[in-house]
Amino acid sequence: MKRRWQLGRLLGVEVWFRLNSLLLSGVLWLLFAAAARYWLGFAWGTAVFVGGTAVLLHWLSDIGHHLGHAIAAKRVGYPMQKIISWYVLMSSVYPKDEPPLHAKIHIWRALGGPAASLAISLAAGTLLLFAQNETIGHTLAAFAFWENFVVLFLGAFLPLGFTDGSTLLTWWPHRHDPS
Repeated sequence: MKRRWQLGRLLGVEVWFRLNSLLLSGVLWLLFAAAARYWLGFAWGTAVFVGGTAVLLHWLSDIGHHLGHAIAAKRVGYPMQKIISWYVLMSSVYPKDEPPLHAKIHIWRALGGPAASLAISLAAGTLLLFAQNETIGHTLAAFAFWENFVVLFLGAFLPLGFTDGSTLLTWWPHRHDPS
């Protein structure tokens, strides 16, 4: 059985999706649908639709975050190779044969993702201002806003070892080192 699939290329970056992410997307769908049904009071059919759409928004938001990294990486001259899912998040993959890079390059590449997530948050927040309360559109705009702002913008700065915050903690003290 195939364990990962290439979904295509965006901005010259390969996008891959793993089997474990597909399986966990089903779990997310159930959780989001249950929240829409029991917490928000949507009918079951609507809740299932909202849950599935929330999962799709989650993955599109995460891809958007990593495309922010890809744009920043391309601008500093050391482009990203691929985006690959793992569990319920995605990861940026850079070429294994990259030369040693200055701290500023690592910092700029790390900041590209949170910058993209903040921009997506602002777009979703703008939609939220115009969506009628207690509608599917309002619910999904609110989900996109909070997903991007809390998980992919603020959460990116947590130093968890695999986040942008860890990259920044590692390289920030060296930003003034000579090349």
